[in-house]
Amino acid sequence: MSEAYLWYAATTKDAGKRSIRTFYEVVNAARLQCLEGGTVMDWIRIRELVRKEFIQLFRDKKNRPLLIVAPLVQIILFGYVVTTDVREITVGLLDYSHTPESRMLMKDFTGNGTFQVTAVVDTAAEMDQLMMKRQVNIGIKIPPDFSSKIHKGLTADVQILADGSMSNMAAVRISDAMTVLERFNDAMIRKLHPMRLIYGKVDDRIRTWYNPNLDSRNFYVPGIVAFLIMLLAMLLTSMAIIREKESGTMEQLIVTPLKPSELILGKTIPFILISLVQMVGVTIFAVFWFHIPLVGSIVLLVIATCLFLLSTLGIGLFISTISATQQQAMMTTFFFILPFFMLSGFVFPVANMPVVVQWLTFLNPLKYFLIIIRGIFLKGVGIETMWPQFVGLLVLGCVVFWGAVRRFRKRLD
Repeated sequence: MSEAYLWYAATTKDAGKRSIRTFYEVVNAARLQCLEGGTVMDWIRIRELVRKEFIQLFRDKKNRPLLIVAPLVQIILFGYVVTTDVREITVGLLDYSHTPESRMLMKDFTGNGTFQVTAVVDTAAEMDQLMMKRQVNIGIKIPPDFSSKIHKGLTADVQILADGSMSNMAAVRISDAMTVLERFNDAMIRKLHPMRLIYGKVDDRIRTWYNPNLDSRNFYVPGIVAFLIMLLAMLLTSMAIIREKESGTMEQLIVTPLKPSELILGKTIPFILISLVQMVGVTIFAVFWFHIPLVGSIVLLVIATCLFLLSTLGIGLFISTISATQQQAMMTTFFFILPFFMLSGFVFPVANMPVVVQWLTFLNPLKYFLIIIRGIFLKGVGIETMWPQFVGLLVLGCVVFWGAVRRFRKRLD
């Protein structure tokens, strides 16, 4: 410290008027000059750049809600919205029969709690209007000869109308309606033929693993966690270099002894730490708010997140190097996010896609991470089962990050 002070005093005419803070800044500058070219100096420079990034991020009050509140709000919103569970089906009824059998059929529909008869009409035109205005989910038309055909031992027709504009929901509603009709058929057979029939049959005993109640939320919420991590990591990283250029501080970074690799590390380490904190936050929220089971290893989940961030941060850095403004970087980021989302298997199974598109999904880091995070959350599987996904994330992340570092140049153009 005495040698540093002598050097400081020799370069200053009036050392006594300088503040202690300025003195220590000069001492640190001298220390960096003495250590120039060594390994310790590299990590010191990276550490200071990381500290600068954190100060710059949290100094702006607009960034605080984005980093802290936004992930929690999004997981609450998506957790309740993204679901395929059909809990209430509105029914429009057109009953031409008006017999005890037709009333028995409608009692079976309304007795299970899923179907609710919200409209009873007298003509087919009124039913068409209900379906056109989407005031009911399905329409049921019971013909005039419904009861007479049943008592004659003939097949009675019941027309089920479903809104096919939402094909997935329509398929579920039709399936539920067919289940009710099957139950009605069994009841009518027992009523018309009360004798006991003894015959061999197959008794199916179904056991659903990993998601006993078939709650779609257990399937979608872990995927939402992965998607939020990718979205925030890519957005923040893609604007890291551009923000320096637009604010005019890129020139200061250029004249520093920072190497391009050190600048890349200093820029990405804060976002890695922030993404890991966000991952922990949204995971806790998913487990305790939505009651999503987490039966696997938390350590394995953190390792998989780090490998996933290697790819997403590399893509964000690549976007940052090819963009000129923050608006352009944001638009390019969303250009990448949409294909990643569609080709990840988040909603649409990869096996249902064309073969050529299935090959493209191997370049999607979100696909690997979704398999890992759902396996850890729901199945509790380990590395012995999911090692292909870990290898895919590692290879893809190394290639993408290496390409982003090679593409980056410490210059203004």
